[in-house]
Amino acid sequence: MSMNVGSGDSDGEDAVMSEINTTPLVDIMLVLLIIFLITSPVVLHLQKINLPQEENQALKTTPEDVNIVVNKDGEFWLNQTKLADTDALFELLKKEAVKLPQPVVHVRGDQDVRYEFVGKVIYTAQRAGIQKVGFITEPPDKM
Repeated sequence: MSMNVGSGDSDGEDAVMSEINTTPLVDIMLVLLIIFLITSPVVLHLQKINLPQEENQALKTTPEDVNIVVNKDGEFWLNQTKLADTDALFELLKKEAVKLPQPVVHVRGDQDVRYEFVGKVIYTAQRAGIQKVGFITEPPDKM
């Protein structure tokens, strides 16, 4: 008495499996990952350092600071006073440049102002002998 186990095919050949067995591949990859995680600190010889912490400090303005505003139309304002052109700005900055200590010039440019107008302000400050020029920007919103 015999028993027939398998498919009902009469040709008796084994059926070919059409799927790929990925289990051995996953096992090998996990072993390699563990080996790399263990050996990478030894190979890299990492140094222990303390990185600086980020601090965003608000600008503390003093009455001596010179604030220049350039609006989107290219008009110059110095400490809330509208200036006719860069020659008037030059004369006022030349007076500020001889003070000790020399005041810091803060440039506030509109977002839509052409670079040409801000460049004129920087060039005029340089000609007048101003040593420190800073740009005031709006910090990005925190998410």
